[in-house]
Amino acid sequence: MFNGDIGFINTIDTQEQGVIIQYDERFVTYDYSDLNELTLAFAKTVHKSQGSQYPVVILLLYTQHYMMLSRNLFYTGLTRAKKLAIIVGAKKPISMAVRSVNQQ
Repeated sequence: MFNGDIGFINTIDTQEQGVIIQYDERFVTYDYSDLNELTLAFAKTVHKSQGSQYPVVILLLYTQHYMMLSRNLFYTGLTRAKKLAIIVGAKKPISMAVRSVNQQ
């Protein structure tokens, strides 16, 4: 497993005190004592989501992250949504993202 790998809990075995996590096609068993090595993931970055799609995408746009406000990242985030895209933020950062073309 590598930092950033995303898995889903497949099975919790209370008898053997283990948890089976599915990473794509792989299944990995963790003892209860090793669960501190895992971190719950509630969000993904636009960079990490490239090439994937999700039923719902929530994009958070704030002026504090002005270096990341670019049209290509905004477009990438929007196009990850299959059914619904929700944009959270004021008009200013959204406008900044739409007007900025960052080639990096």
